[in-house]
Amino acid sequence: MQKTPAPINMSVFELLKSGPGPSSSHTIGPMRAGFDFVNRLKEMDVHFLSQARGVRVRLLGSLSATGEGHGTDRAVIAGLMGHDPTSCPPALLNELNEMEQDKRLLSAGPLRLKISVDNVEYGPIHHEYPYSNTLFIDLLDTPYPSDTPAPPVMPSLISSSRPDPLAGNILFSMEYYSVGGGFLQWNGWEPSERGQPPYPYATMRELQMRLEESGLSLDKLLLENETAITGCSPGQIRDDLDNILEIMKSSVRRGYEARGRLPGSIGLRRKAGSLYDRSASLEPFDRALSLLNAYAYGAAEENAAGNIIVTAPTCGSAGVLPAVAVFMQQHLCLDEAAQRKGLLAATAIGFLAKQNAGIAGAEVGCQGEVGVASAMAAAMLAHARGYSARVVENAAEIALEHHLGLTCDPVGGYVQIPCIERNAVGAVKAYNAAIIAANEDVAAHLVTYDDTLRAMAEIGRDMNSKYKETSTGGLAVCLAQC
Repeated sequence: MQKTPAPINMSVFELLKSGPGPSSSHTIGPMRAGFDFVNRLKEMDVHFLSQARGVRVRLLGSLSATGEGHGTDRAVIAGLMGHDPTSCPPALLNELNEMEQDKRLLSAGPLRLKISVDNVEYGPIHHEYPYSNTLFIDLLDTPYPSDTPAPPVMPSLISSSRPDPLAGNILFSMEYYSVGGGFLQWNGWEPSERGQPPYPYATMRELQMRLEESGLSLDKLLLENETAITGCSPGQIRDDLDNILEIMKSSVRRGYEARGRLPGSIGLRRKAGSLYDRSASLEPFDRALSLLNAYAYGAAEENAAGNIIVTAPTCGSAGVLPAVAVFMQQHLCLDEAAQRKGLLAATAIGFLAKQNAGIAGAEVGCQGEVGVASAMAAAMLAHARGYSARVVENAAEIALEHHLGLTCDPVGGYVQIPCIERNAVGAVKAYNAAIIAANEDVAAHLVTYDDTLRAMAEIGRDMNSKYKETSTGGLAVCLAQC
């Protein structure tokens, strides 16, 4: 018998949150782990802490395979320095390696430990822990890295059964899981206590039932639930939604105004600016489409540069929703109230995907990142334009259905190729999905969003790990060989 999922009680601002790119699971999650670890140390006994001489970070799974290209090493060190993703200085990760040693410190009470990316160890890609993106942070009674050089070991060759030579030196250790979208769990994690939603749902079918029973619009139902879950007032929630929208739009603007190459060994040139500039010479239809592409490229390139974006639902898909939001404002003349309502509808689509399938590339591939982002954006547009909840569902379903099976195979481990271009294609698919859903016979639409989520979950389970953010298959290998 299939287990009935618990009602969704996530906050809108857990799904949509600002932070540095390029990856929610590889950057924001590990930074939150480092931040959590150092805060735990601050609560410990002074005598116990006096025994500490070093700290070690061990990355496993996809974090190990593509962590360097995703900035995982710098992100977790920034967290150990006391930085939280929501308040992290925009350029910190790019400047970390050049920062003076006395500024790179883990500080907890009397404890002061020098830290750098050398404290990060790359472990096995294949392991038995419950999530691919697993990391350990260990407080040691011996310096790390050791003053005695050890022979180098390639991360891909490290066996999960290889004994840990520092096992006897661990004073305190945490086992963290970066589960996608910047969400963080750990061994023994339990959901925090929070209010219960007055209109509970775990599936799209249940959400449609709550809407019919209550007579509420989709955005009103989401707002009522958010108020009950978080205790925040409707006015505060609206202000926070406006802030999220502004951060999204700012990432778009910064992106198409910037020029030059993105960080990393690929040397990829930014394209958002040229798409934006050249749109002026195009025919009206092509101009609008070129600008939608430019908006998505802009935010996605800002993410790839490690700058501040909004997880929507992840960093790797951070260009889709902002692109459609800017398009709604600039080209469809939808006001802030409509944009806000649309964003609430989008979060419902993201909630359902996270609850019933997944949004992490390391778990289900890029279908859970750009695919879900496209579904969210289609729903946002449909709801903002005043269409029914059935049309909103159909728009999301169409967008997601045509991303099923999409692999996560970043070249060189960087969130650049094919990630940036996929954001643009995902934004265009979202717009088209909303048009189809709004103009078809709603009753004739046979596939539900729940059906498509079940398909995505099944495909994700069956997908080979080399296509799930490890850069060991697909385009990541083929392009490198060309």
